Amino acid sequence: MKRFMFAAFLFMGIAAFSQDKNETAIRKLMDEQSAAWNKGDIDAFMHGYWESDSLMFIGKSGVTYGWNNTLKNYKKGYPDVTAMGTLQFTLIKVQRLSGRYYHVTGKWYLKRTIGDLSGHYTLLFHKLHKRWVIVSDHSS
Repeated sequence: MKRFMFAAFLFMGIAAFSQDKNETAIRKLMDEQSAAWNKGDIDAFMHGYWESDSLMFIGKSGVTYGWNNTLKNYKKGYPDVTAMGTLQFTLIKVQRLSGRYYHVTGKWYLKRTIGDLSGHYTLLFHKLHKRWVIVSDHSS
C-alpha cells in the first residue's frame, strides 16, 4: 500500500511540475511578445502566433484567418511606434485544457500619447513541435 501511495504521489508531483513548466513557458512567451511590441517590432511580436493559414484572430472587425493576414492587419492598425504605444498584459486566468492546450484570459492595455486603448483577450495556446504558439486569439 505504501508503494502505491508513493507512486501516486510521485505521479501527481510530476504532473504538477509539468503543468507549471508549461504555464511558465506561456507566460514567458507573452512577456517576449510585449517586449517586442514595446520596441516597435511587430514581426518579433508575431513569433508568438502559429505561422499557419489556420491561425484565427477575432477582433473588432471580425474574424481574420492566417498568420500573414494577421500580421498585415497589425501593421495596418499600428503603422508606427506612436500608434503602438506601450503594451501591458494582465493575466486573469491561465487554464490547462490538456498537455498540449492552454486557454488564457486577460486584459491588454496600450499607453499612448495619442490616446490609450484597452480591452480583454482570450487565447488558445497549442504546443506544436515542442513550442507553445497562439492558434486562436479573440481580442476586444
